Amino acid sequence: MEHGGAADQDGPAAAGLVRRAQRGDVLAMDELLTLLAPRVARICGPIARQDAADATQETLLAVLRHLPGLRAPEALFGWVRAIAVRESVRIAARSRRTPPVDPATGPPPADPHPPADPELAAALHDALARLPPAHRQVLTLRHLQDLDERTVAALLDLPLGTVRSRLHRARALFRRAWSGAGP
Repeated sequence: MEHGGAADQDGPAAAGLVRRAQRGDVLAMDELLTLLAPRVARICGPIARQDAADATQETLLAVLRHLPGLRAPEALFGWVRAIAVRESVRIAARSRRTPPVDPATGPPPADPHPPADPELAAALHDALARLPPAHRQVLTLRHLQDLDERTVAALLDLPLGTVRSRLHRARALFRRAWSGAGP
């Protein structure tokens, strides 16, 4: 979740951009996309993995398509987060391609909490990439995006119990992948 700082300062400005964009102001639309693109990429990266760019693009297109229907501009960031999660999950499920991360390149740039050691980062991302998409998405949202279980359940439109059981299973699969036993 976004806490303090830029998110608090961007809220009122973003709501104003939304209102202007809803009225057809092309410059406001461009500013809004510029503001949203890095946030969307940080959400899509860990979920959609190698297809993060596609998920980011699809999210931004969905935002543009549905922006006229957004009735509460002050809820922009939560609304966009929900769209980004949905698009990332859809694209990751469609793709099912998750090659390991090259240790020489380190973690993908979209990771909001990269470890300091590039080899450790590559190993962590490789273990995460070996998880099935449904397990990877709950683990990513809970631990990389720092969302609580209720928020994860709401974003994925799943019962809380399902999220908890997937998290339990995802953690077990991650431990196995981390130890080299595979998922």
